[in-house]
Order: sequence, then C-alpha cells, then structure tokens
Amino acid sequence: MPQFLHTPQGRRIAYHQTAGQGPGVVFIHGFRSDMNGTKSVFLQDWAERTGRAFLRFDCSGHGQSDGDFFEGCIGDWAADAMAAIATLTSGPQILLGSSMGGWLSLLVARAMPERIAGFVGIAAAPDFTEDSMWASFTDAQKAELAAQGRVALPSDYSADPYIITRRLIEDGRSQLVLRDPLALPFPVRLLQGTADVDVPPAVALRLLDHASSPDMRLLLVKGADHRFSTPECLDLIAATVAEVAGLAA
Repeated sequence: MPQFLHTPQGRRIAYHQTAGQGPGVVFIHGFRSDMNGTKSVFLQDWAERTGRAFLRFDCSGHGQSDGDFFEGCIGDWAADAMAAIATLTSGPQILLGSSMGGWLSLLVARAMPERIAGFVGIAAAPDFTEDSMWASFTDAQKAELAAQGRVALPSDYSADPYIITRRLIEDGRSQLVLRDPLALPFPVRLLQGTADVDVPPAVALRLLDHASSPDMRLLLVKGADHRFSTPECLDLIAATVAEVAGLAA
C-alpha cells in the first residue's frame, strides 16, 4: 500500500519510498503513466538490493493519487514533484525522468538546483505539449480546442483516446525549457531509443545541444522503443543511475 503526501497546493499524492544511502534517486513517471510501471518497480528493486535511497510517486490525477487527470497540467505535476522532493527527501537527489517525467525533472532542476545531484532522462520529452501536440494539430483540432476546451486524439497504447485540454496546452507554454538558457550544473545522462516514435531521437539531440552541463552525454539504443523496458534497457538504466550516483557521491 502506498503512503500519501498532502502537498502545499492541497493535493494528495501517493508514493512509495525506500530508505538507503544517498544521493537518493527520485523516479518521475510519464504522461498518463504512474509509479507502478515496469521501469519504476524494477528500479525500486535495484535500489533495495544496492542500499540506495529511492522515491517514486504518482503525480496528481495519475495512478493512486487524488485528482482528475483532465484537470491537471505540467505546472501542477511539476509542483507535485517539487513537493515530494522537498518534503520526503533530504540532501541532493538524482532525478530519473521518463518521457514527461524528463520535462518535469528539468523544471525541478531549474527551480531547486541545490537539491539536484544528477539527472537521467529516459526518452525525456521537454516541451512536448507545444512541439509535439500543438504543432501536430490540424486547424480543425485547434478550433475544437478553442471552442470546446478539449480535443480527442487517438492513442497507440489504449482503446481510449487521449483527451488534450486547453489548460494543458496553455499551461505548457508557461513551462517551456528549450527556449531560454537551461543550466544543469550536475552530471546528465540521456537514454534514448532509435525506434521511439512518440519522442524521437531528435528531441534528445535538441536537449543535448540546448542545455549546459559539465558532464552531459546521450546514449542511443538501436531498436529500442518509447517504453524502453526490455531487460537490456532496464539493466542499462540501472547501470546509468549507478554511474551518476558514483559521480555525485
């Protein structure tokens, strides 16, 4: 059973935490995902085996946390992440962000850099509401969003469509990280599959080119898709987190 945190914004978010040595690792899940996915559970098991402090949580409106997903936005979910880190952890943390979690990690790093020891992105998707969603909308979809406040998009992962709200798009524009200088003063590792059609390698290359870091590397895995959850990919994630932890210790 998860524990629950009441955030300063009045949201109740679910989390699982493993005690251990620092720097701790904080897993931040993706859009419409949750903390019980293959990667996060595997990494908690890895943390327990290696004695590493580890935290995973559900952003509001996701998983076991309270809230309506369709009322949420990037700013809300970034605030959830900041509240979890500020309240539940001590000392510098390594952020492990999957897809949207990569964007949230970058917002956390920008807001509280003194608490961040490193960042590992797994198909990190900064600015996706603008550069992927809005940029791909037809004129009719943009008009529907403006008139109805939401638009339905087909999903490759579910029979239910993605419902994209006007609030998600408009808030996303206030959270963009690839337009202004982005300082990441700690080790950064970006893991990316070449067969990822949801967040293509071009996004990782753009982030690599845009951000400044004393030690930033991108590793492309040929044939890996957006899930990045094969046994080989999972082992690679764990090894990468261990490498960053060693550099940050």
